[in-house]
Amino acid sequence: MDQHSNKKAAVRYVRNEGGPLLGYSETSGVSILQQDGFAFKDLNKDGKLDPYEDWRLPPRVRARDLASKMTIEQIAGLMLYSSHQAIPGNMGWFPATYAGGRNFEESGAAPSDLSDQQLDFLTKDHIRHILITRVQSPEVAADWNNNVQAFAEGIGLGIPANNSSDPRHGSDTSKEFNAGAGGTISMWPESMGLAAAFDPEIAREYGEIASREYRALGLATALSPQVDISTDPRWFRFGMTFGEDPRLAADMARAYIDGFQTSEGEAEIADGWGYASVNAMVKHWPGGGSGEAGRDAHFGYGKYAVYPGNNFEEHLIPFTEGGFRLSGKTSKASAVMPYYTISVDQDSKNGENVGNSYNAYLIDDLLRGKYGYDGVVCTDWGITADEGEDITRLFPGGRCWGVEEGYTVAERHYKLLMAGVDQFGGNNDAGPVIEAYYIGVKEHGEAFMRKRFEQSAVRLLLNMFRLGLFENPYLNAEESAAIVGSPAFMEAGYRAQLKSIVMLKNEGVLPLTKRKSVYIPKRKLPADSDWMGMPIPPSEQYPVNLDIVRKYFDVTDRPEDADFALVCIESPRSTKGYSKADADAGGNGYVPISLQYRPYTAEHARETSLAGDPRDVLNRSYQGKTVTVANEGDLDAVLETKKRMNGKPVIVSILLSNPAVVSEFEPSADAIVAHFGVQDQAILEILTGAFEPQALLPFQMPADMKTVEEQFEDVPHDMEVHVDSAGHAYDFAYGLNWSGVIRDARTDKYAVNR
Repeated sequence: MDQHSNKKAAVRYVRNEGGPLLGYSETSGVSILQQDGFAFKDLNKDGKLDPYEDWRLPPRVRARDLASKMTIEQIAGLMLYSSHQAIPGNMGWFPATYAGGRNFEESGAAPSDLSDQQLDFLTKDHIRHILITRVQSPEVAADWNNNVQAFAEGIGLGIPANNSSDPRHGSDTSKEFNAGAGGTISMWPESMGLAAAFDPEIAREYGEIASREYRALGLATALSPQVDISTDPRWFRFGMTFGEDPRLAADMARAYIDGFQTSEGEAEIADGWGYASVNAMVKHWPGGGSGEAGRDAHFGYGKYAVYPGNNFEEHLIPFTEGGFRLSGKTSKASAVMPYYTISVDQDSKNGENVGNSYNAYLIDDLLRGKYGYDGVVCTDWGITADEGEDITRLFPGGRCWGVEEGYTVAERHYKLLMAGVDQFGGNNDAGPVIEAYYIGVKEHGEAFMRKRFEQSAVRLLLNMFRLGLFENPYLNAEESAAIVGSPAFMEAGYRAQLKSIVMLKNEGVLPLTKRKSVYIPKRKLPADSDWMGMPIPPSEQYPVNLDIVRKYFDVTDRPEDADFALVCIESPRSTKGYSKADADAGGNGYVPISLQYRPYTAEHARETSLAGDPRDVLNRSYQGKTVTVANEGDLDAVLETKKRMNGKPVIVSILLSNPAVVSEFEPSADAIVAHFGVQDQAILEILTGAFEPQALLPFQMPADMKTVEEQFEDVPHDMEVHVDSAGHAYDFAYGLNWSGVIRDARTDKYAVNR
């Protein structure tokens, strides 16, 4: 056993022969206990080895011991999941203060210092689950992790922080691969891009690499994967899923989670868990992809998931056959997040139409009972606060769908607890959880509620013990910088990007010879607002990095001098499905979500909506109303370029966040490549033949908006698809390579017989 210190991080390490490396802060007050020739951390500073401090015991035994020692206030804090935290706090949605109320710039704080808000929720509210958004650098993230772990270790029972993240491996499109290597983190396609490869091994590789980078950033939980089957093509979160097919989504989910959660060799502690593992929080039970008319449940106007095709059960497959049936030793995803939606008329026991987390049938009877899931259930963010006044804004206000009236904030927490929920996302205040405890004591007695709280505490603590956080939650900043965004990880992500690009059309144009002359029109966008309601200024700029393009082609701004044109567009960017202007003009506020570029009038929409709300409007139909997408100019760019090129080839590169009605521009394109978030360089490698396209569409491309309106929100593969000028149907599992339509083992396995 040797002992040394890291002065920069103020951390000491103790190495056990045949046991784990212990890390503890010099300032936390923790001492080292010696027993049976081994070293242990005295986390509660009582001078004796408690079962939860004994790393030789099984994680569940340790978790039960620690839960029994915790006060109700401490367990209430453990049940909280913090609001979004940026490092430093001036990079976040909610600006933090330092040094007792000063902003970051004025405070003199280091980027890795804890903010006033973090110090407050760690001590007063006993929070130990922290959601991290942006970080200044891997080194800063590592140092902040050490600061928060040292602080947590020094108070109470020495419970470490379980830091987490939403997906953070998206591509910076303008970066060149070689220049990007060694960057802040490896870059991969979005989940839909992983699915487009139709190869679960790529998802597994992503999970393995992402987990290494997460742990190097001090992150122990991934709030992913999102496995909802995207059965309505208009859904805002469509591109964040693995597509519309439940079998493909299940296979991708299984591999993704195995990659994240599995530790091997010396890194394994037990049962596949260990120091390389990251907890996966699979979402969103029981599936959020069937919102009526594609509206999203972050907002009150999208609170209802509907099932006109009676297809509820199919939405469970990515969970029951994927996330809960892993190939690896960890067995199942360690946590589950239900979605905000009210799954209309799916509660066959109590008949409640309330948000999924509030629904005891969906959580306690179905998830925990029928499917035997005993991991952590964490609500989506902000579902216990009162609804805001402005239905179009994400903040301020909560998303307490189905329990907006007749419940206090504390009563909502109590209802969630009784439904089987363990954790409350985005809530920094322990007060309502403690109030909920006493509501339960009054109804069921103290013994019952103490047992119920400890049940959730054990589940939550288990996810920390299995990862070795109690033994050593500390990082070396230099090692973190070497791991995160390492050249090998960047290369793997870039390979996945190449494998995610779908060639939809090729009229003998591709591959191109290098050094040809290319015309690339600028992309013009009007003023708009983002999904949070924040304004986006108008813009006119090149859609790709011309410096990278010039390494492949000569660039000209004169179509008459070009050998070909490259037009870079995105899928139609539509309204959210609700318009304050329509409501102010006397309408019901509900408008279509369009997947076409030209103005769309919803002639084929339902006359009467499937769900409604007497607090708002009962009939949410938008039949006959017209909307225009924000990027109609993308279509103009293709059509105008076709004219200006005077018969020379026009190639379209389209970023698909959702399916698109491509019939508006497809006849004007000689070649079309589709992607789901990749670096510009990857597109150019495909165009020049350096890599043969091999990806397939993980969803259908609709023939028109009529088929979009007539499809069922809950049913996959039920649209009439676009057929291009070459006679190719843009259906699920369709894609081209240089030889033509791809038919291989992947299409044999996944293609749907229609």
